[in-house]
Amino acid sequence: MPWAHLLIVDDDDAFRDTLAETLQGLGHDVIAAAGGAEAVETLARGRFDAVFLDHRMPGMDGLQTLAAMQARLVHLPPVIVLTAFASAGNTIEAMRLGAFDHLAKPISREAVREVLERALQQRAIATTPSPSTVDEDDSGDLIGPGHAMREVHKRIGLAAANSMPVLVLGETGTGKEMVARALHRHSARADRPFVAINCSAIPKELLESELFGHVRGAFTGATGERPGCFRAADGGVLLLDEIGDMALDVQAKILRALQEGEVTPLGSHRTIKVDVRVIAATHRDLATAVREGRFREDLLYRLDVLSIRLPPLRERLADIIPLAEHFLRRAATPEAPKALSADAAQRLLSHPWPGNVRELRNVMERCQALVRHRVIGGADLAAALGVARPGETEQTLPAGWLDAELPAAVERLERLLIANALAETGGNRAEAARRLGIHRQLLYRKLAQYGLE
Repeated sequence: MPWAHLLIVDDDDAFRDTLAETLQGLGHDVIAAAGGAEAVETLARGRFDAVFLDHRMPGMDGLQTLAAMQARLVHLPPVIVLTAFASAGNTIEAMRLGAFDHLAKPISREAVREVLERALQQRAIATTPSPSTVDEDDSGDLIGPGHAMREVHKRIGLAAANSMPVLVLGETGTGKEMVARALHRHSARADRPFVAINCSAIPKELLESELFGHVRGAFTGATGERPGCFRAADGGVLLLDEIGDMALDVQAKILRALQEGEVTPLGSHRTIKVDVRVIAATHRDLATAVREGRFREDLLYRLDVLSIRLPPLRERLADIIPLAEHFLRRAATPEAPKALSADAAQRLLSHPWPGNVRELRNVMERCQALVRHRVIGGADLAAALGVARPGETEQTLPAGWLDAELPAAVERLERLLIANALAETGGNRAEAARRLGIHRQLLYRKLAQYGLE
């Protein structure tokens, strides 16, 4: 890795000094700033190869500082945003504003070295989209501290900075529409319409009219003009949900609309120009559908400019409890909030979640509505989940583990899950972290914490 001149921006003296020592130990020259305004002035006076920027600071926070840096400099070096309070909203917004990466504190020496190496490699081709103000929303169903969802947040932020088509992939119930809405909310089109249509829920003979509209008399029952979804979304975003179920002849017209930026209503020969960003979503394997002749290859290439894959909930163990607690809070009244017992938490982690996040939300809403006591127990959760399917068995913990309070029980569960993941991967920590849905640096901390190194 080449020598670099680096700027650290953080109001925490101890963290700033520790990060400076790490970077100096890697052979780099380091300048430090304690706040956003100081950092902008420092950056304007000298040449830096990369910036490490804290998100939460008094006065100008990290995102405000990043915006000010972009307004002041024509060529901004890669900016690596660090935060101890990672969320979907701040990750998406940091990436949309042009951050090179967005990492959660604490950050290991190896993670510092790896992200800096990537930043320096891409230094010459770094781009810096212009900032704009968006609504602060934590993207509800997209929350999750696990590594897999943090990567999703980053992809949303990168995609929100432009207007290219996006293909969102994931099983039913993983939150594909939530991704589309987050893209709209964090983009320059946020004040324009967001229109969603489920392509599998509308009969083929009606779908074309729903998408492109029709004129009066176009077909029996067409007593008036209908604009259609493309025209309704003009200037904004159109979500084509479950596009993998769309008929081939309609796919051809979608391709033309994307290529030409115009639509022709049924019964008319007049084309109408539209400015629409299309986001397509599906749980289908479109590559297989192309091979089987059920999906147009040219349309797949046109849609798959940027892709975002949503992992199933069973691959996101680190996110299950935070999501469950989020759904409980959202469903609760201020007078009757509910909490999860250790037994309930264990059952949440052992359930396969075939319906993914949608199923988890429904179960938590059911518990909030039907459980009369404040703490949701394992039996309550079992009732909310219903009878297990044939062949399914629930995992159980050793006797006595559920007698502890929730924090202690969760620690025991973490130790068990980490040990199992390491055993299944033959000690491969990178693969174990991937299976657990967490970043490697978090796995390293947990290994040290539980004496599993």
